[in-house]
Amino acid sequence: MSVKDQVIAIIAEQALLEPQDVEMDSTLESLGIDSMGVVESIFAIEEAFDITVPFNANAPQESDFDITSVASIIKGIERLKAEQSA
Repeated sequence: MSVKDQVIAIIAEQALLEPQDVEMDSTLESLGIDSMGVVESIFAIEEAFDITVPFNANAPQESDFDITSVASIIKGIERLKAEQSA
């Protein structure tokens, strides 16, 4: 399963949606994921990919991890995985 498919599956599960209902330009908010859901999604992503996401739930705008859209989350995870294997 690709990074994209895994991330979409995690986000869809958190939003109580089917993966095909999650668009690349969707925001977590537009999918109905609240701040607690964001934290749970980050934990699930960290576990699925064995990475540490640099995300501060208390100050998300100050984080180095962009969660503005599904596409930006996927891009961030791919970057973290590349850094980890380097």
